[in-house]
Amino acid sequence: MTRRSPRDTRTTAPRASARRTPPPPARPRTRHALRRDPRAHWLLLLLGLAVAATALTFSGYGRHEIAATSGPAGACAPPPRTLRAAGPVLSQDPGTGDPRSARMPARAVALTYDGGPDPAWTPALLDVLARHHARATFFLTGTEAAAHPGLVRRIRDEGHEIGTHTYSDVNLAEVSAVRARLELSLGQNTLAGSAGVGTRLLRLPHTAITASLCADQADAARRAMADGYVVVAADDPARSPRLGAVRQFTGSAQAVRDTERLFAAPLGGVRFTTVGDGLGLDGVTHSVSVTEQVRGTALVWAQTASLFFVDAMVWLMVAAGVITVARLVLLFTVARVHVRRVRARRRRGRRPPRLTEPVSVIVPAYNEEAGIEATIRSLLASTHTYVQVIVVDDGSSDRTYEIAEWMRAQDARVMVVRQENAGKAAALNTGLSWAQFDLVVMIDGDTVFEPDAIGNLIQPFTDPRVGAVSGNTKVGNRQGVLGRWQHLEYVIGFNLDRRMFDVLECMPTVPGAIGAFRRTALDGVGGVSEDTLAEDTDLTMALCRAGWRVVYEETAIAWTEVPASVRQLWKQRYRWCYGTLQAMWKHRRALVERGQAGKFGRRGLTYLLLFQTLLPLFAPLVDVFAVYGLLFQGTGQAALVWLAFTAVQVVSALYALRLDKERFEPVWTLPLQIVVYRQLMYLVVVQSVVTALLGNRLRWQRMQRAGTFGNQAARQGS
Repeated sequence: MTRRSPRDTRTTAPRASARRTPPPPARPRTRHALRRDPRAHWLLLLLGLAVAATALTFSGYGRHEIAATSGPAGACAPPPRTLRAAGPVLSQDPGTGDPRSARMPARAVALTYDGGPDPAWTPALLDVLARHHARATFFLTGTEAAAHPGLVRRIRDEGHEIGTHTYSDVNLAEVSAVRARLELSLGQNTLAGSAGVGTRLLRLPHTAITASLCADQADAARRAMADGYVVVAADDPARSPRLGAVRQFTGSAQAVRDTERLFAAPLGGVRFTTVGDGLGLDGVTHSVSVTEQVRGTALVWAQTASLFFVDAMVWLMVAAGVITVARLVLLFTVARVHVRRVRARRRRGRRPPRLTEPVSVIVPAYNEEAGIEATIRSLLASTHTYVQVIVVDDGSSDRTYEIAEWMRAQDARVMVVRQENAGKAAALNTGLSWAQFDLVVMIDGDTVFEPDAIGNLIQPFTDPRVGAVSGNTKVGNRQGVLGRWQHLEYVIGFNLDRRMFDVLECMPTVPGAIGAFRRTALDGVGGVSEDTLAEDTDLTMALCRAGWRVVYEETAIAWTEVPASVRQLWKQRYRWCYGTLQAMWKHRRALVERGQAGKFGRRGLTYLLLFQTLLPLFAPLVDVFAVYGLLFQGTGQAALVWLAFTAVQVVSALYALRLDKERFEPVWTLPLQIVVYRQLMYLVVVQSVVTALLGNRLRWQRMQRAGTFGNQAARQGS
């Protein structure tokens, strides 16, 4: 049952003179301090968010989600008298600068189609025109031309005329002159990029015959004519084709049918043509220079990429939402299973005999003077049969060693071992070499145990398959918003997850604050590895791969001090996340292994990869989409989604708090946690992943202890 220590515990106490000697300064660790933390990842993150915002803006502009116009006008001011009886084709007189108009000659009908190209109706329309050997003028929308460049080229190759219908089909009468020129320029660029052509022909969106133009539409037409465009309106549909006319069709399946009927009607010598040919206009559709074509191609690619990115992100967010909901359902279901198992074990007649064998507790301590006394006192106050407390001072530069020695002088169960600074893993291994008993508990230097925590923690070892047990860590300094947020995270995130990992037999982490281990299991994996910064996760994964079960004991409660400032929280979580990534990579072969190792790999590692790595990486992009939706897709829809998400989180919090027998009061901070705290945690994941991808080795990040909760517990204990 017991192991002999290399030395008697009493021989570890230094002489009185030695205690007055200042401890040696801490030697900086070099294993994980090979390079400075990367800084370029913030530029990469900002660049990625900027690209996402640009893609959203570009896509939203083309889809009329940004700066949309109202469309056709109702009652409006009439145009100038000179336009009321003008022909449908308007241009500027190069000599006087005044508008002039033209009509199609007798028996010439110009067929014009607005919008598209569209993969549904444009090919069918082109087939109809080809059967009747007719040519037409297509006023194409820039966004559609960029989306379907093959159809633009077919229109060009089959001898049809191409005009522009602006880039995004906006009502030019409702926009500024600057935006109108932008619309026309982008429309020209898409034609150049998709088919290598430019055009002087323009049809103002949401207009019909010249006589129906409003005054503001006439002003927009005048500005376009001043830029060299020929503005093409339409004749009254009742005008006889024998007099010559410009027929207007809005691109759709109906336009295909109307064109068929037009060809079927006996018109007696009427010819169907384009606007340019009918009026003898040269060069209205022309080839562009190489420079213009390259610029246009870049625009087409940019639009294609932005639309693909936005559509892909929408599907990813849908998938992420489904996965998140499925995770919550899984957590609730498995947590219920865990509760039933615990209740079954506690029933009279089914409970195995209670373990009472002695336990060695290892307390690695580096500059823990603020809380080490409370930690040791809580261990000595344990109701368990016998507890050996081994404090390993890892080269502290404060009074940690002196306080521990003072406690050793008061109770023979305390052993104090001192070593040069080598890190937590090395300190744990040092303590392990002095441990006398087969059951070993490892804790942090700021953890305060409940009196029955150790006794409850070791009870799962009645099952010989169990190699390690995770305790229930609770936040002690939960005052203030930041403390409450971390308290909710421990209860909702960590403890709910541990219940699930327990049932699914894939526990990835026994927390450093409170964990128990079978000595034979530790010896089998070579002790605590120093390969990663998350030595607790690394050790747990090694035990799972070695075939041991790792379980969760909710009744073993220990209190820990969490960071009290955002800076300290960032350092702690950065180390945790980076160390977890290291451990996941180190144990990646568990994904293809068999038995308990494979069960851990395919369940535990996959869960960590999905919910603690990949989804947080996409979270900043989701935030960009959320802001975009709030600004441009309606606040009602965005607010509804946010409220639904918050409601799910609140329900989860209430359930988790109830399972942990905690008060519901901190739930009021949850909505703000979703907005602020989670974004911080997501950024931690981003920084950790980039650090790992760049091959940087992270320095050991240690939290500055305030000792507020520990000192309070110590006073209560005394």
